Amino acid sequence: MKKIEAIIKPFKLDEVREALSEVGIAGLTVTEVKGFGRQKGHTELYRGAEYVVDFLPKLKLELVVADANAETAVEAIIKAARTGKIGDGKIFVSEVEQVIRIRTGESGEAAI
Repeated sequence: MKKIEAIIKPFKLDEVREALSEVGIAGLTVTEVKGFGRQKGHTELYRGAEYVVDFLPKLKLELVVADANAETAVEAIIKAARTGKIGDGKIFVSEVEQVIRIRTGESGEAAI
C-alpha cells in the first residue's frame, strides 16, 4: 500500500477530488496548511502599507491506496492540480506497512 501526500493550491481541491473519484479513489483527508517553496511568498498592500506574506495558504491531501492504484492516483492529481505556474505544489509517495479499520478490525487492503 502507498500513502500519497499532495500539497496543492486551495482552489484546485474540487477538480482533484473529482479526478480521484473518476479513477475509483474514494477516501481522502484534507488539511489546510501554509508554506512556501520556490514561490517564496509575495508582497501585499494593506491600508497603504506593504507587507510580505511568507507562508502561502495550501491544502494537504492524504490518501492511502493499493499499490496497483498508486500511479493512477498520482497521475489524476497531477492532471487536475496543474496550472503551469509556480506554486502548483508537490506530491510525496511513501510505503504504508499496515492499515486497520477501527470500526471492524479489518486490516490490509480490505481496510482502505
